[in-house]
Amino acid sequence: MAKESKGGATAVAKPSRKERRAARRAETDVTKMGRRRQIMETYKISKQTDPALGRWMLGAFLLFGLIAFALAFFLGGGAGGSIVGLVFAIVLGVLVGFLAMMIVFSRRAQAAAYKRIDGQLGAGARSLSMLRRGWKLDEMVGFTRQQDMVHRLVGPPGIVLIGEGNPNRLRQLLTSERRKTERVVSEVKIHEVLVGKDEGQVPVDKLVKHVRKLPKDLKPGDMTDILNRMKALDAQRPRVPLPHGPVPTSMKGMRGNARGR
Repeated sequence: MAKESKGGATAVAKPSRKERRAARRAETDVTKMGRRRQIMETYKISKQTDPALGRWMLGAFLLFGLIAFALAFFLGGGAGGSIVGLVFAIVLGVLVGFLAMMIVFSRRAQAAAYKRIDGQLGAGARSLSMLRRGWKLDEMVGFTRQQDMVHRLVGPPGIVLIGEGNPNRLRQLLTSERRKTERVVSEVKIHEVLVGKDEGQVPVDKLVKHVRKLPKDLKPGDMTDILNRMKALDAQRPRVPLPHGPVPTSMKGMRGNARGR
């Protein structure tokens, strides 16, 4: 805000501390970034976990771009001296190379993201947050003082209870949660999944694929009724305990603590 000084000159007021904090949050908020900046930030973060990311992207661009160029060049008339054929081959090679590069980037960035959260508290829930349409995730519907937790996923397979933590303690926690759920939705199939790398468990990077492959049991039209019954069940639960440690200075920090980061 501009203020007029005694000499008649206009002085610009310094932004307040609250305004500076808001500006810093906006700079790091992915949802407020442009598409290009989102890609750049994702690349920087992924490269910390996957140092070879740049080389893989460049290799994909050159390999598939050259293959597309060669095919278009010899089949499109470029080899016969046609300028149009040569230009077409170059454009096609660049487009195909760029597409291949972005596919490699997407796959390796996703793998790097799974690698970063693997072993952290709440990693399974963060992995399942990738599921969008047709799925409803409720985090920490059950938990223990030792930070074992059960998440609930409602979707085409029915109800999926996902356990994270010590397998021995989770068995009792999952059994308790199953009984509570069966009281309100006894006609819906309930699946149980343990997150981990031991036998009988599902790794974090394969969790989404695993739940998508479960047999379909719930019709889309029944989702609303099931979710309403789940909401009534959740209203009777105790509140999730607040995390220990220093009080965060932003909502982003609060969400990070709640997820165990």
